[in-house]
Amino acid sequence: MSRARIDVHQHVVPPAYAAWLAGKGLREAGGREIPAWSAEAAIETMDAHAIATGILSVSTPGVHLDPGLRVDAVARAMAREVNEFAARAAADHPERFGFFATLTLPDVDGALEELTYAFDALGASGVVLLASTHGEYLGAAAHEPLFAELARRDAVVFVHPGEIQGPRVDGIPPFAADFLLDTTRAAFRLVANGVVRRHPTIKFILAHAGGFVPYASHRLAMAITAETHRPPFENLEDLASFYFDTALSGSPAALPSLLAFARPGHVLFGSDWPYAPAIAVGYFTSQLDAHDLGGAPQAIDRGNAEALFPRFAAPRKEIP
Repeated sequence: MSRARIDVHQHVVPPAYAAWLAGKGLREAGGREIPAWSAEAAIETMDAHAIATGILSVSTPGVHLDPGLRVDAVARAMAREVNEFAARAAADHPERFGFFATLTLPDVDGALEELTYAFDALGASGVVLLASTHGEYLGAAAHEPLFAELARRDAVVFVHPGEIQGPRVDGIPPFAADFLLDTTRAAFRLVANGVVRRHPTIKFILAHAGGFVPYASHRLAMAITAETHRPPFENLEDLASFYFDTALSGSPAALPSLLAFARPGHVLFGSDWPYAPAIAVGYFTSQLDAHDLGGAPQAIDRGNAEALFPRFAAPRKEIP
């Protein structure tokens, strides 16, 4: 296998960020222990799975941890720290890493400030936004200034899930099922609130094959029609405008629904490393490789991502 993939769903865990979370009693995210991270370990895993480039992102719980503080100086400082760490990794390994900048929602003013710095000073490849923060989903009216600026910049927005509001269910780790619902809820609100239609230049990537979106797309479209009175076909068009990564989703059960729904060019490779351990990355990547993708394998592995991230489109030696 020598397809030199671009991995749009690869996480970074800056040591200072992990220590900060631990200091607040947070040693796991979504039911997964927060892993250690190093560029060397990331590159070793990438080489094992023919991944040429990883677009790094900080996962849940992000940096805004206190629902009582709407403008949080601590969150702004941590966002700056993790973004500068990721930018250094990308600068040290320019062909191996890009990064999605962490922002500070629900603090919109802080998010706009950090977006400007991340794009203009650090060279971010896009931004990562959690599907919801403290129960507030993407697409809330208060987020409009942020989406307007992202649209002005033709930005790529990686939407990653977190824990939904309410108690956990014993025996079901949130990453197994709740994450999929969180992403689906965010996609629903982005379409129902008109964000996707108002800002067509934003390229939204939904993690984990969009949660339930491809499988339930027609049901979601009809529900949005009941809420907005827009024709169902418009809602389906908006749902299909999302991009989808294959992280933890390269299976013979998930891929047919994803490929039947997604627009050509809108499926991207994702690994979810290091929150997904090496055994999981290997399992889902091998399942993806074994699936009949028609003429799409090279496009999913890197061609579709090259269109979103031209910086990584230059010819380079493939990884054996």
